Amino acid sequence: MDESSSEAYEDEIQALEEEIRLLTEEYEEIQQESTFSDEEILESMYAFFHLKSFQGETKGHESLSDLKAELDSLETDLRLLTALTGFHFTSHSKKTLEKTEDRTVQKHRLSGKCHSLPFQLEFQLLEMPNNEKVSAVVSDLSIIMESREDPNVSKFVSSTEERGDLLTFFRSLSTYAEWYEHRRCTFQHFKAKYPDIVSLPEGLLGDFIILRNPKVSGFELIIVWKIHLDEEGTTTPVLDLLPKIPEQVLEQRMRSVESIPGCFRSVLRLFGIEAAIEHLIKVLGSEK
Repeated sequence: MDESSSEAYEDEIQALEEEIRLLTEEYEEIQQESTFSDEEILESMYAFFHLKSFQGETKGHESLSDLKAELDSLETDLRLLTALTGFHFTSHSKKTLEKTEDRTVQKHRLSGKCHSLPFQLEFQLLEMPNNEKVSAVVSDLSIIMESREDPNVSKFVSSTEERGDLLTFFRSLSTYAEWYEHRRCTFQHFKAKYPDIVSLPEGLLGDFIILRNPKVSGFELIIVWKIHLDEEGTTTPVLDLLPKIPEQVLEQRMRSVESIPGCFRSVLRLFGIEAAIEHLIKVLGSEK
């Protein structure tokens, strides 16, 4: 087997193994919050442990075909874990700052995205042997996120950096990004289904949509959909309805107009976000 080809495959396998290790740690932390079925979770777990068993049995590589087979297996497991966690790591580097019998200090740089939200991390990891286990301590954590312009996200990031709590960051970002993606898909769905009624002034990534009845000039209902992330990492969707109503319409349909926000909140509590927006659109479209 060509030595340069073997080394290239070895390097790629090591990089994939590192990414799978990071994804597996994240998966183990958030699996109880996952919205995926038990069957999908078990399939991913089986694939991962099958990979570990295969690696344990294969101490050496006898041929180029063996390396290709292992690489294909790694890529399959990586896709499964990415689907479960929403995380996709695009780069990772580490540098050993100190290494003795008692401790190892490494500096890590990691970048990627969770669903559509990009992030970058930099931190130091102190590893110390403790009996048969190895304890690890994270320090000097630095987090960069585009959505940090949101004051709530900024507070969460600052709090996480101070605590050096990587696990909370990954778990909370997964839930936050999932809601972020859900909002985007919901806006896209209603814009495609009701193009004459639904308007998105800030696009699919904005936090509000405007509903207009084409037959009633100046009559608008604004649905504001915020995604609140507190300092502890808890994500809460917050929806509100803001009507913009011309005076003449308000005078003619006072009772009907006043009932819309309350109706929206009731349907929201009973049937969820999509059903509430759908109901509101139908009510708005029926007003002539």
